[in-house]
Amino acid sequence: QVQLVESGGDLVQPGGSLRLSCAASASPFSLNNMGWYRQAPGKQRELVAFITRGGTTNYANSVKGRFRISRDNAKNTVSLQMNNLKPEDTAVYYCNVDELVGTTLKEYWGQGTQVTVSS
Repeated sequence: QVQLVESGGDLVQPGGSLRLSCAASASPFSLNNMGWYRQAPGKQRELVAFITRGGTTNYANSVKGRFRISRDNAKNTVSLQMNNLKPEDTAVYYCNVDELVGTTLKEYWGQGTQVTVSS
């Protein structure tokens, strides 16, 4: 069972920056994809960005050019650098990872961290 601990959520003004971090309790180099989702009040959870074990990244159109995802495979951490934040980025952000165990892909979620963008 992989546990995820997120940090970095905060209240920030529009145009500001935040860095979210997620640490996974797993064996080094054991995780497959790592990513971030978000859910705003009254909306469905949506993908923000993910990164494969090899370093390939994918971003939601709404955050391209503003957010950057990175990971450390040895430490099983994933980070999301968020720049030029907008009020519409306000949401609970969830870390998501998957782990291949034999032929079974297991998925894990963090508890969420609140990001509020407001003046």
